[in-house]
Amino acid sequence: MTKKYDNFLQIFLLLFFLSIFSSTIQAQCAGDDNSFSVCDLPNNANQTIDLFTKLNGTPIAGGVWADDDDSRGLDITTGILNAQIIRNSGVYHYTYTVTGVSGCTDTSATLEVVIGGYSGVSSNLIVCSDVKTYNLFQAFNGIFLGPQSNGQWHDDTQNVNVGSVVNVENLEGDFPFTYTMPARGTCPAMSSTSIITVKRAPKSGVARDLPLCASNGLTSYTNYDLENLLSGQDPGGTWSDPSNTGELSSSEDHFVDVQNIYNKFGVGDYYFTYKVLSKNTICGNAQSNVRIHLEKTLDFTGAVVQVNSDICETEIPTAQYSVTITRGNAVIPNGIYTVVFNVSGPRSRTETIRANFTNGVLIFPLDSSYFQQVGRFNVTILDILSVNSLGLCHNIINNLSDELVIYAIPDLEGASITPATVCQNDDATIQITDAVKLADGEYDVVYNISGANTGASQIARLTFVGGVSNDFIVPGFFNQKTGTSVVTITAITHVISQCVNGANLKGDILINPLPNASTLRLQVQDVCFGSDVSASVSGLGTLTNVTLSYVLSGSNTATTQTVALTSSDGNASFVIPANLLINAGATTISITKLTNNITTCSADVSGAADTFSLKSIPVAPAAGNQEFCKVDKATIANLDPKGVQYSWYDSATATTPLPNTYALKAENYYLRQTTLSCISEPTMIAVTINDTPAPILIGTPEFCGLDNPTIADLSTKTDSPSTVVWYDAPNNGNLLPSSTLLADKKTYYGFDFSTTTNCYSEQSTPATVSLKECDSPQYPFFIPDGFSPNGDGVNDVFEITNIGFLYPNYTIEIFNRYGNGMYKGGKDKPGWDGINYENKGLNGGVAPNGVYFYVINFNKDNKPPQQGRLYLNR
Repeated sequence: MTKKYDNFLQIFLLLFFLSIFSSTIQAQCAGDDNSFSVCDLPNNANQTIDLFTKLNGTPIAGGVWADDDDSRGLDITTGILNAQIIRNSGVYHYTYTVTGVSGCTDTSATLEVVIGGYSGVSSNLIVCSDVKTYNLFQAFNGIFLGPQSNGQWHDDTQNVNVGSVVNVENLEGDFPFTYTMPARGTCPAMSSTSIITVKRAPKSGVARDLPLCASNGLTSYTNYDLENLLSGQDPGGTWSDPSNTGELSSSEDHFVDVQNIYNKFGVGDYYFTYKVLSKNTICGNAQSNVRIHLEKTLDFTGAVVQVNSDICETEIPTAQYSVTITRGNAVIPNGIYTVVFNVSGPRSRTETIRANFTNGVLIFPLDSSYFQQVGRFNVTILDILSVNSLGLCHNIINNLSDELVIYAIPDLEGASITPATVCQNDDATIQITDAVKLADGEYDVVYNISGANTGASQIARLTFVGGVSNDFIVPGFFNQKTGTSVVTITAITHVISQCVNGANLKGDILINPLPNASTLRLQVQDVCFGSDVSASVSGLGTLTNVTLSYVLSGSNTATTQTVALTSSDGNASFVIPANLLINAGATTISITKLTNNITTCSADVSGAADTFSLKSIPVAPAAGNQEFCKVDKATIANLDPKGVQYSWYDSATATTPLPNTYALKAENYYLRQTTLSCISEPTMIAVTINDTPAPILIGTPEFCGLDNPTIADLSTKTDSPSTVVWYDAPNNGNLLPSSTLLADKKTYYGFDFSTTTNCYSEQSTPATVSLKECDSPQYPFFIPDGFSPNGDGVNDVFEITNIGFLYPNYTIEIFNRYGNGMYKGGKDKPGWDGINYENKGLNGGVAPNGVYFYVINFNKDNKPPQQGRLYLNR
């Protein structure tokens, strides 16, 4: 019983263990991650590493490998890794994945592989310096596995790290370089050293060209050293002349005459070779070719460019174009040339082509895409160069261009003809406007006439500017009948391009009748010369607004004159301008043309004339200026000449004469003479009205009665004693003789007389005489009757000697002839020096020569004032 139980327990535990173990295997079907290193890269075993065997755990076969880091060394189909084809050392990962297995919980596993560094097997090499740069990887022996590429090169000579490519151009000798791959994980670092032996190459120098424009002169190059065209060359080389110019006399000669080369061979390229031999077997010989390039100026003066050809708009789809350049007087060598040209327009651009100049003519095609619309296109040649030219010479191009025109088809759509109005038999002026689709220029139009008048296929040449034509004429013989004619333009042709198009443009011509002048009559009245001449016109019928044309003949002549008239009931009048009537006598006026201003139509007139007379105007009468005294109160009747044929006026334009009673004034008067109702031009005279001032009474007219004073004594009391006259009344009084005795308390009236004008003063000065008892003189002093204040030190002051002593309180006043005060003095101011102290603004205060009057007040013993006069003479 016990033994059976023990066997059963053992079987149960075995089955339980097997079920658990089977489940674990299936859960890790891709195996476990792992890592390993590959250090001995040249080992051939490293070409076929089976990564499946490197997985830990129990992987299931049939999974898929992935090269996670793109090492490019894994065959993902077989899982075989070739470590030798991985060019860089480093750490790489590879993943194995199993799919489609039930119960798998871990379907992938990753291997980490460390690829150790490998520096390869190096060798020593010999190179020539003319290779300039050398790749150090070329030093590895090709029969061994090549090194990995992510190592570091070291220049052992200069002890610096360098790249794999080194410059050996300027090196000579042995130069060691070491290539090192660093340690990677457990794999150690590796190095390989190569010795590069550099042999110096011969140097023939860097050659350059000598480009010259022969037209600029070559006198500076008659002994030119070719070695100027080399740099960095070894000395001791030899020269040769492959162009066979004959300029080198030996291999050591390196001087040439460029001027002579040009004279012998002309433009072109001339080569000379400098050669240096190598001093070792590794490097070859070196040689350099220098080039002398000679050009000359091409002269295109007088050349002609022609672009073929101008077309009409309808030809655009099929047109082809070309440019022809014909040389001028200068010879252009045959050959291939580069032509630079520009085409203007919407698709403008500059283009370069090559073409042959043959016998002075070059032709090249133009792309039609330039010319896809109406317009003017300018083709300008910018430069012409030989294909071998370096552009050393400035070619003479000047203005080489031509214009290609694509003309629009003439189109009168939308245009209109301005209606014309003319008179019978007159030319009709026609103008086309609003031709907005028509380019400016000259055009021929074909037109017909229908309606009141007819005509067919007439041609007119028109110039259009801004859609408006100049006027063209429909001749008068097409306008013989009144009414409306229709002008129809049926075709239009552009004169220059001969592009033609049909048209159907219509316009009206209104033809008005001529005015009827058969009943016209004219009448003119005779008038005085210089007066307006009015002409009366009749027989105008129903015309209301007209213009007459007339001429004058006879005593007055005038070419055709015009006058606009408004008529009523067939009648009108007008004035013949005075400037046309410059002569007296008979003049004939004749109407030559009658124009209806409403229609502007005119008719010639004959038989409508009249003769009228222009009566002579009497000459202006002779008369002189006249003077009168104011006191005489003269009137027009006092003027000379006198007579019924004479009339006096107060202005040159006055028409009403002055009456004879008109009181004369100091003004101008105008005299006219009338003969046969014609009045002369005026003669102007000046009338002067003279008036003498009334005399001025000096002091008080008091006299000593015992002296029997007379009128003569009274005159001494005035400022004009020699010219004053006295009357016993102010008006219509009696003239008193100078010997007339004066009466006390009687008033006398003094009038002054001018010997210059012979006129008495109009106003008088009254003087009432006082006759008193006479006083005897009591004191001896002298009163001078004059002085001369001229600064000569003699008699310069008017003064009364001793008067201050006798009359210490005396005063003296001096007046001029008009009674105006001139001076006031006394004891403290005893003398007068001729200065007007009362009014210094008058003549600067200097009293003029003349008679002055004084009044002395003695202010003592009741002595009355004393008056007198004195004379001032400078």
